[in-house]
Amino acid sequence: MKIMVALLVLLVLLLSNAYAQEYVQWELPEGASARFGNGFVKEVQYSPDGSRLAVVTSIGISLRDTTTYRELALLAGHTDSINHIAFSPDSAALASEGWDAVRLWDTETGEHKHTFPGHTGTITEIAFSPDGSTLATEGDDNTVQLWDTETGKLKQTLTGQTAGIYDLTFSPDGKVLAGASWSDDGTVWLWDTETGELKRTLTEHTGLVDSVAFSPDGTTLVSGGQIPDTTVRLWDVNTGKQKQILTTRVVVADIVFSPDGSTLAVRGEYQAWRFWDTETWELKWTLTPEDEVWYVSVSFSTDGTTLASGGQHVNNAVRLWDVKTGEPKQILTGHTERVRSVSFSPDGETLASGSSDSVYLWDVKTGEPKQILTGYTTVYSVVFSPDGKTLSSWSGDKTVRLWNIKTGEHKQVFTGDIERVISVAFSSDGGMLACGGDDNTIRLWDAATGEPKQILTGHTNWVRSVSFSPDGSLLASGGGVGDKTVRLWDAVTGEQKQVLIGHTHVVESIAFSADGETLASGSWDKTVRLWDTVTGEQKRVLIGHTNFVNSVSFSPDGRTLASGGRDKTVRLWDTVTGEPKQVLTGHTGRINSVSFSPDGSVLASGSWDDTVRLWDAVMGEQKQVLTGHWDIVTSVSFSPDGKVLASVSWDGTILLWKVAD
Repeated sequence: MKIMVALLVLLVLLLSNAYAQEYVQWELPEGASARFGNGFVKEVQYSPDGSRLAVVTSIGISLRDTTTYRELALLAGHTDSINHIAFSPDSAALASEGWDAVRLWDTETGEHKHTFPGHTGTITEIAFSPDGSTLATEGDDNTVQLWDTETGKLKQTLTGQTAGIYDLTFSPDGKVLAGASWSDDGTVWLWDTETGELKRTLTEHTGLVDSVAFSPDGTTLVSGGQIPDTTVRLWDVNTGKQKQILTTRVVVADIVFSPDGSTLAVRGEYQAWRFWDTETWELKWTLTPEDEVWYVSVSFSTDGTTLASGGQHVNNAVRLWDVKTGEPKQILTGHTERVRSVSFSPDGETLASGSSDSVYLWDVKTGEPKQILTGYTTVYSVVFSPDGKTLSSWSGDKTVRLWNIKTGEHKQVFTGDIERVISVAFSSDGGMLACGGDDNTIRLWDAATGEPKQILTGHTNWVRSVSFSPDGSLLASGGGVGDKTVRLWDAVTGEQKQVLIGHTHVVESIAFSADGETLASGSWDKTVRLWDTVTGEQKRVLIGHTNFVNSVSFSPDGRTLASGGRDKTVRLWDTVTGEPKQVLTGHTGRINSVSFSPDGSVLASGSWDDTVRLWDAVMGEQKQVLTGHWDIVTSVSFSPDGKVLASVSWDGTILLWKVAD
């Protein structure tokens, strides 16, 4: 029910064509033409005037208008992970702290204003003064630096702390800066920001202090401790005396006051957010983890009525809550976790992508979601039927589903006793669907009626890969650990025609040549084998990879086979002679996917090194390195006309790249 409500809300938030067209082209890496999805949500912050919501994602900072929650700008420029953001008090600027640098942005235009260097080590924390004229930065060189936000010049360097600082915050009048200790000494330091003098050292905590926050009136400082301390402590700022202790019994990871000071939000690490009434110190409500959602960041709206939360792990979404009741108000999201599979429709107009609990159908031209198909636990793969009218998706809930692409209507559910579907394929005419599972079987269904046709048995371990021959008469399958076989089946009768023995480990990938006469299989035994599909004879053993072979792909004319391996190489083979033609090097991580363009002139490869590389399939020369993903690239796929390449990453995004003619 919660998932359905979330998706209904999401449908209301779908953007106009004009906006979507603009959105998918913001701040793209060089060579990319579009991006779908922003990836993981790491932090959220409302601007003080309530007009903006900043969302830190795995590709940059999404700046949204809080009236419509449309994205206004994507702030990109950091070359490494962004750890924290902070709005200036007048909402005109946003500071972002990454492993690489601290950057200052104009929130009206999205323009990059300044980059603050200075620390000799990694920058770990940032904070604006209340008037916005000063930005404090802290590094692992155990110094705090104060910067002029107008000129970008260094104003002061504060010293006196005996350890690194986990959290920094200014008092409301800007005269005091508080820092929380990164060591087990449990210290909180207070500095005079005008003189740079260390005013007080608060030492009651018995462990690392994760977070500090001033009350809106500036009279109280709140600090939260980690294990073994696990307390929230309230201090009198003027005297340094401890006023109150709140016991949480969990690590205190974050503390936030509502703007009116009536509510204190306290987060336990990987636990719930608790909201306390600051008059009575009674617990008002709790934002608890659900479905493995960890709410790692929250931000109050200016009027204190709305809370925004950012989540990690399964449901990486931004959620809006009613502060008074704790009821959910809105969900801002696309995919909620990593995208595991992507597939173009045969006409190239629709891109399907599968994630943890849904399949999205995207308009390739505008980037607008056309349909959202739901009802899953985990979507592992999506495949279009040859006529482009039906999409097959298989999931961790033991089902394979067929969808009407035009209407989004759910057509069929194929169920069985399979714990997990490992591989899926349509026959060339779209009439049959084959699924290989972890119950060692292959199941054939009538794609039109959903009726089961055959259960093919023979494999003695998971069926890792399935593929129909181009004419639809044969089905090939590859077995897992302990099986090691490739099997050929009559796709009409279900009769096992051949058991192809030769591999000594998992058969990870299989592919038919265009004429259907040759089958290629790639294995964890580091070899690629070519088989005669009529006789079952092993034609060639292609040896060269020094680690697992993860992907194989024939060129359209069938004369070249590409293979990608864990040895970080892509290899091109002559399918007639079996001789190696080229060894393509450049990737610094294992190759997950290889794909030829429709005309066979270009080969694309996706890797664990977060890049996509384009190669001249004839000469073997590297043409382009496509960078922009922040995590492993799991799949690459050309559009039918060969002009667009889609790449999928664990960063939760899909990038579309325009392939040069």
